[in-house]
Amino acid sequence: MTQGAGQGPEAERTATLRDFRVPAYVHEAGPYAQSTPHDQVTGPVAAPEAYPPGYSDGYTPTERDLPVVNRGDTLQANVAPTSAPAPQSAEGPGPLFVVGDVHGYLDQLVAALQEKGLIDGQGSWCAGTARLWFLGDFTDRGPDGIGVIDLVMRLSAEAAAAGGYCKALMGNHELLLLGAKRFGDTPVNSGAGTATFQAAWLLNGGQKTDMDRLQDHHLQWMARLDAVEEVDGHLLVHSDTTAYLDYGDSIEAVNDTIRETLTRNDADEVWDLFRKFTKRFSFRDEGGADAVRSLLDTYGGRRIVHGHSPIPYLLGEVGSEDGEDSTGPGVEGPHIYADGLAIAMDGGVTMAGKLLVQQLPLDI
Repeated sequence: MTQGAGQGPEAERTATLRDFRVPAYVHEAGPYAQSTPHDQVTGPVAAPEAYPPGYSDGYTPTERDLPVVNRGDTLQANVAPTSAPAPQSAEGPGPLFVVGDVHGYLDQLVAALQEKGLIDGQGSWCAGTARLWFLGDFTDRGPDGIGVIDLVMRLSAEAAAAGGYCKALMGNHELLLLGAKRFGDTPVNSGAGTATFQAAWLLNGGQKTDMDRLQDHHLQWMARLDAVEEVDGHLLVHSDTTAYLDYGDSIEAVNDTIRETLTRNDADEVWDLFRKFTKRFSFRDEGGADAVRSLLDTYGGRRIVHGHSPIPYLLGEVGSEDGEDSTGPGVEGPHIYADGLAIAMDGGVTMAGKLLVQQLPLDI
């Protein structure tokens, strides 16, 4: 499986029933049985998600929302690779690591975890009391999302047995896969008309092989994931958006509200949750640092750490959208911005970038 070098942006897109009809369940192998470049969509789609000035809370993502923006006020931290085992602390908790969006790229994840000394050559936890957080988006676009979830679930048990931990946050693609499995082509209301989770899942790189292998324990695990956590002064979230504030004024309240929403199993409620989690770019440009502070002031922490928006698009370091530029984006480490208050961890693995595993705190 090849990565989409030079492909278009990491779009979060939804389709209306009138524009993109799909069956409730796809039984035959087709173009989505393989990893599909996410900017190559067959058939018409709804209007682009461009985040127009002053867009309302009712605005629903319908197309790509990642314009190429050349930026000169950002800083990328270059992190030297290491293959040594994760350092252990004689007292207290072990070192803290975070992982950006994986999107089904299991081989790249294994290699990155091995490089940081978190797993051994057999793929087993070898980092003792180290603490590992995944920032969400385990599936879609890449070839083996279920394999990624299986690995994270296994490492969670192995790390706990060794005195450390491996935990994960809810990403918008977990919500998308849950919705596609639970609701299929049931119509939901969106700001762009009637939509379905099934259509949105396929449009955003849903893999038939993942759906075929999806089991109840995978669904239960995803539905119980937290959306926000604070660790050692780092506020961990998936999406670079202030939409978390809509769900509570404390970390506990946000996580409880989201779990309760999923438990009620109302398609429109889950769609609204997915829609808000697709929002991005709240922390960049003018007012970005203030947006970060609004979250830190509410939930605690000194810095926010997120995935979701690929670093190449935060930096403006991407090829042409029509694929003419075959070179991958030059991401070597996390991206620090918003007056140093935000750390972006999505290295753009779906566009031939890098799957990032980083120890915190990140010194610059």
